Amino acid sequence: MTIQWYPGHMGKALEQLEELIKRIDVVIEVLDARLPFSSSNHKLAELRRNKPLIKVLNKHDLADPAVTKAWVRDFERQTGVRALPLSARKHADTKPLIRLCLGLVPKRGRPGFPVRAMVVGIPNVGKSTLINTLAGKSIAKVGDRPAVTTATQQIDLRNGIVLSDTPGLLWPDMSDQEGAYRLAASGAIGDNALDYTSVGLFAGEYLLGRYPELLKQRYGLSELPESPHDLMLAVGRRRGMLAAGGVVDLHRASEAFLRELRAGKIGRISLEEPPLDPPVAE
Repeated sequence: MTIQWYPGHMGKALEQLEELIKRIDVVIEVLDARLPFSSSNHKLAELRRNKPLIKVLNKHDLADPAVTKAWVRDFERQTGVRALPLSARKHADTKPLIRLCLGLVPKRGRPGFPVRAMVVGIPNVGKSTLINTLAGKSIAKVGDRPAVTTATQQIDLRNGIVLSDTPGLLWPDMSDQEGAYRLAASGAIGDNALDYTSVGLFAGEYLLGRYPELLKQRYGLSELPESPHDLMLAVGRRRGMLAAGGVVDLHRASEAFLRELRAGKIGRISLEEPPLDPPVAE
């Protein structure tokens, strides 16, 4: 199945972003720490020009810690980019982000001259949750489905920073279907644009190769299934996802598998890794 999903408001969001970024001091891009490349808006590098960029790796408590560290190193090799893993729901995790924003623009951050920061990100990566945690109250709309935020709003954090919240951005080119399937596995793609069985099999194949022991532990498997299809059958039997005649309902089994993956119940998993570190010159 080819995944295609591009809600209409996102086209306008790119136009808004291009105009808004001219009046911004710092760009904060919220990423899913489990798939930092696939959850990045690839047009942002062009649009931000020389503006400082903070890549927030949200949901880092769900991601593989070693892989997250590798992503931080990879991002901070880029000019003008800083990377910060955190959990957007935890107030203590967001304090370093405030300090980083103020440090990147030392000439602002005082009364009458706040740091003007813009928060961007694809749907369902936690932008609004991050803003609400920074503000200490519910200001931005939060939902468990993609594309909740549909209009730009400004929030004065009253600590020297004013945030601009933008609609979730997803680039229109979904030609990278592996990236699209990673997004679907993470919950960033609307349910009406994906087939749970296909996405479940995709995620199952990756986890069989990368995190086999976590699968065995979660589903009480003495032996590892030989294929993603066999894995879904095992999940279905374990979770009682049976149709008439005791046959496993692959759709329901895949949906249950993806729910557990997204909630971190299988374990701390990263769905992609950065390029290999370049060799160190002797």
